[in-house]
Amino acid sequence: MKTTTVIGTGAIGTSVALALTRRGVKVHLEDVDRAAAKTAEAMGAGSLEAPHERVDLAVLAVPPAQVGNVLARAQDSGLARAYLDVASVKKVPHDDIRAVRADPASYIGSHPLAGTERSGPLAARADLFEGRPWVLTPSELTGQEVLNRALELVTLCDGMPVVMDAGVHDHAVALISHAPHLISSLLAARLEHATEESVRLSGQGVADVTRIAAGDARLWGDILSSNATAVADVLDAFAAGLSRAIGALRTVSDADPEKRRRAEEDLDELLREGNRGCARIARKPGTRRTELATVSVTISDKPGALAELFTSIGEIGVNIEDVRIEHSRDHTRGLVELVVQKGSATELSRWLGAGGTWAVSG
Repeated sequence: MKTTTVIGTGAIGTSVALALTRRGVKVHLEDVDRAAAKTAEAMGAGSLEAPHERVDLAVLAVPPAQVGNVLARAQDSGLARAYLDVASVKKVPHDDIRAVRADPASYIGSHPLAGTERSGPLAARADLFEGRPWVLTPSELTGQEVLNRALELVTLCDGMPVVMDAGVHDHAVALISHAPHLISSLLAARLEHATEESVRLSGQGVADVTRIAAGDARLWGDILSSNATAVADVLDAFAAGLSRAIGALRTVSDADPEKRRRAEEDLDELLREGNRGCARIARKPGTRRTELATVSVTISDKPGALAELFTSIGEIGVNIEDVRIEHSRDHTRGLVELVVQKGSATELSRWLGAGGTWAVSG
């Protein structure tokens, strides 16, 4: 692949452009939002100059509902030899392409499962897709050369290709992405009219479960509308669990001891179901949560403190798998949660406690 046009310079499109530019691919940028396109160009993602001949691949980084029409226009102009979209819903684009009579042979659907709650080109990173699954959804009409071009793109972006049926993909992302985003938004909405006293007490827990609610509302409205049935199916099951939890909470203080016991058991089982589900999510690709442990340490909030901590931990041979930082209210110190292999957790806790430089928390 030598030349590419990226249509849409949001966080995902610009990240693709940055990754390809880093690998020596000539990237042309296109966006109806001229300011976004200029920002992406200034970041080194490519050039706003139109290509003088057909490019090897056109990447359509537009919302799901726009893929069909954008593809048809690009194909009519003879923009590229192959076309690929990166929308997070796949069935709607596949159906729309047939409706607008675009050529399905030169197109393949795709979805890189990476991103951020931030939007726009300034949220882009060249390494965004490193080690992340990148789903490809070829139809029965997709040409082999187009599939090969898509696989090359994923490789250049350091992603992990996964070939799936479009419908199977949409049900999967409804469960692991789209429904969680809506649930996060519903939780965050409870804070809009909460008292200042309540909000002031909020900590990392509520920040964690509402973080993704900060995503672009217009974009997410389009995503949810494009995958509405699959998301509704997930929410039906969630509503059943929520109803069960409400029933148990209403009964846990009942005067009847037997009813209280059953309610407490039901609540306990709901929480354990959550534990088991959480254990299936890898904190790091190829690593299960059950293989990891968290060690917490308090450090001073000053320049270089975190780098010094990481360097010292590296010197004792402990690898940090993941990290989370929470600042104190007075901003004089921070709580750092270090995720390490279980076998290293005891040694790291002992070393941090004995070193005297950092105080182990919790």
